[in-house]
Amino acid sequence: MPDPNAPFSATKKCPHCGRWTEWQQQPTDRCQHCGQVLEPRRAAADEHRQQQADAPLSEGLLLIEINPDENPIVKFFKYIIRGGQLAFGAFMAFMMWLLAAVAG
Repeated sequence: MPDPNAPFSATKKCPHCGRWTEWQQQPTDRCQHCGQVLEPRRAAADEHRQQQADAPLSEGLLLIEINPDENPIVKFFKYIIRGGQLAFGAFMAFMMWLLAAVAG
């Protein structure tokens, strides 16, 4: 009788050599026979997703840039513009939420 506390075992056919190998269902699992990655597309997608997560968030925001060495009057007006940009973004996010809530 099998042990009820033992983890399930899985196998997967290697896309490179065509032989069945043990598989832990991880994107980095390798074939026991040829050593190639069992899911190359998934491994590449996970790597791409990790690179996007590690990228700084400031690249995605299109806020006006305020340099510390600028004239105080210019900084003041840039802060006003940035506040308008953030208010517009908040308003658009609220409208999207409202449309989604009304649509059900």
